[in-house]
Amino acid sequence: MPDMEAQVLLVGKLFLLMGIGVILRKRNIIPEQGKALLTDLVINVILPCSILTSFFVEMTGQRLRQTVVIFFLSVGIQLFSYLWGLVGYRWCAPEHKTVMQYATVCSNSGILGTPIAEGIFGAEGTLLAAVFLIPLRVVMWTLGLSFFTRKSGKFSLKKIVTHPCIAAVLVGIVLLAAKIPVPSLLKDTLTTVGSCNTAISMLLVGSIVADMSPELLVHRDTLYFCAVRLLILPLLVWMVCVGLDIDPLVRNLSVILTAMPAGATTSILALKYQGDAPFASACTAVTTVLSLAVVPLWCAILL
Repeated sequence: MPDMEAQVLLVGKLFLLMGIGVILRKRNIIPEQGKALLTDLVINVILPCSILTSFFVEMTGQRLRQTVVIFFLSVGIQLFSYLWGLVGYRWCAPEHKTVMQYATVCSNSGILGTPIAEGIFGAEGTLLAAVFLIPLRVVMWTLGLSFFTRKSGKFSLKKIVTHPCIAAVLVGIVLLAAKIPVPSLLKDTLTTVGSCNTAISMLLVGSIVADMSPELLVHRDTLYFCAVRLLILPLLVWMVCVGLDIDPLVRNLSVILTAMPAGATTSILALKYQGDAPFASACTAVTTVLSLAVVPLWCAILL
């Protein structure tokens, strides 16, 4: 495991990149429509390339066991998060409830969690993070989306399987399991594109932080959601993993990925489906800022 200095340097780099994103948004170099463009670029191109390159490793018996365990652990986490969304926000403001429900099942584990997993745990962490994200992406575009659309149970399996990130995971699994060689030119190209993930993702997060509504920073619902997203859920995951004697790498990675802030799609979907977009932006921004302190704290406790 890396020492705390390496973790501090990683989080510091992410903070500086996010700060650049804030400046670019404030100066309108990243306009409002630019955020949607960056989101599409990350989700549809950069992140899938980063996921694919994480599978360019040798599969061992231990790695296989770890991927199976983290997959089923992630399934349990997503189902529990969905149930929490149904019962855990009944006393919150009605206009905030839908946003909080979706943001509970949809964390920023893909955009923010993947580079953190790579920085702390290396290529093995990126591989396990990609597997961890499979149930999350399925739930966020099905049960999670139903919080906004109120059409629970009506989803397209084709849309799930063809989602760029999930498709990248499926292709990566085939390449790894079948030991299919990847041409050097293609591998280098994918690696080059995927290496942009951290920089572009954090610029995007910074542009979201720049548009945060100041009056929502200390709202009761915002603070409650921050506690759930960053402290309560990862603490429950840690307790379950300890009780089940889960592999330390799988346990630590699962806790850290669960402690990620609200996903950027929360604001996008709130705007699209006439939800409370300002509150969604506040939840995303505040949890993102607080995660810069909370994630190193979890790392210090776990590692």
